[in-house]
Amino acid sequence: MAASPLNVQPSFHARSNSLPSRQHPVASQIDENLNRLRASQSASTSSSIGDKLNCLQDLYHYVDMFLQLPLTQQDVAQEQQRKLVEQLLDGSLVLLDVCGAAKDALQQTKECTQELQSILRRRRGVEGLANEVRKYVTSRKAARKAICKALKNLKHMENKLTSSSFSKDGETGAVINTLKQVEAVTTSVLESLLSFISGPEAESKTSRWSLVSKLMHQKRVMCEEEQKAHEIANAEAALRSFVKSGNMKNVENVQNELQNLEMCIKDLEEGLESFYRRLIKARVTVLNIINC
Repeated sequence: MAASPLNVQPSFHARSNSLPSRQHPVASQIDENLNRLRASQSASTSSSIGDKLNCLQDLYHYVDMFLQLPLTQQDVAQEQQRKLVEQLLDGSLVLLDVCGAAKDALQQTKECTQELQSILRRRRGVEGLANEVRKYVTSRKAARKAICKALKNLKHMENKLTSSSFSKDGETGAVINTLKQVEAVTTSVLESLLSFISGPEAESKTSRWSLVSKLMHQKRVMCEEEQKAHEIANAEAALRSFVKSGNMKNVENVQNELQNLEMCIKDLEEGLESFYRRLIKARVTVLNIINC
């Protein structure tokens, strides 16, 4: 296996809790991407989330290379590691389900956005738009309900990772610990993605969304700059203002916000789909190793 062309920073050796002191270059690249993702966890604009998804793709590219190494496969295939590997596989199923929920929510929002743009182009007026906005709101409620369930599953998975034998078994191998860290960082990125898709309206005063609000904002409150850069919030605010005022002069602003939202969704869909395929590949590789 050829060494990665990227330079390895010595500081990653000191900061990692899982990788051995004499790392394979691929393991060093995994460590580097893990640290990059950890350092970016506070940001939650569509651009930053897109960057995180791209970084996840890079991370899983190196994970795939890592899983091809003979020593990695020997470690994963050890009988005493079987329970831990199965926990990781269970976690990967949760991550795949969460990706599916995110993809569905993005698709629903995009379809409604496209229909709203079509109505505006046909100049059917505020009344026609109001009917479509009601459909949009209904769709968003359904999406938020699915996101709430996905966030619950992620939180449950985080709790299992924290309390499981991963953190208690001093004999756990470096390979398994590395894969655990990959799964934990992936969970954090997907939480950020779901939080963004759900939008600021998830902080509704109604108790129905209190859990979503708690999960998405327990560590921080969205800053003013992030709110301004939130395409979903901007589009929904423009729609509410237009329907309330009935002023056709605001049509252009609404169209611009909807176009920005559609482009944002397309970018997130592309990044999520690419990561989704890499996640499936990693899961299949691990299954093949333990079933040989």
